[in-house]
Amino acid sequence: MTVYTRIDSPVGPLLLAAADDGLRLIEFHEPRHPIPPGKDWREGDHDLLRAVQAQLDEYFAGKRRDFDLPLAPQGTAFQCEVWRTLASIPYGETISYAELATRVGRPSAMRAVGAANGRNPLPIVLPCHRVIGSNGNLTGFGGGLPTKRFLLTLEGALPTGDDLFGSAG
Repeated sequence: MTVYTRIDSPVGPLLLAAADDGLRLIEFHEPRHPIPPGKDWREGDHDLLRAVQAQLDEYFAGKRRDFDLPLAPQGTAFQCEVWRTLASIPYGETISYAELATRVGRPSAMRAVGAANGRNPLPIVLPCHRVIGSNGNLTGFGGGLPTKRFLLTLEGALPTGDDLFGSAG
């Protein structure tokens, strides 16, 4: 069974979903690729959901750089490999989609890697926001570019108040 709850955050409401095997979903208020609830989902309380909320609160307060949670994202083997690779991008740093494709071992598969990145069901915890265009522009993000800019600024990857990457992303 998957248990879910909604929490408030500095980037808007988030939907959190977990099962006994780990965290399954962090979804923004208006996701680009919404994940429909399964028949086995129920709203409620779960120890893991409380831990996720506590760690997200610490992250948004600038007190946490890494998450220590059991993760159970649902996807293809290729998507899961891309998502695991996201976890290796250090706090406060960014890489390009080309670099992500290289790290996954598929340097010529930038589009496929970008698509898998865009389907990441655990944003923030698996930091897809740290992947930017090769020209330094902020590019598509399931939570919207203002959220991506907020997260990168929070981590010190963008100067505060400086629109270094342009408003269009």
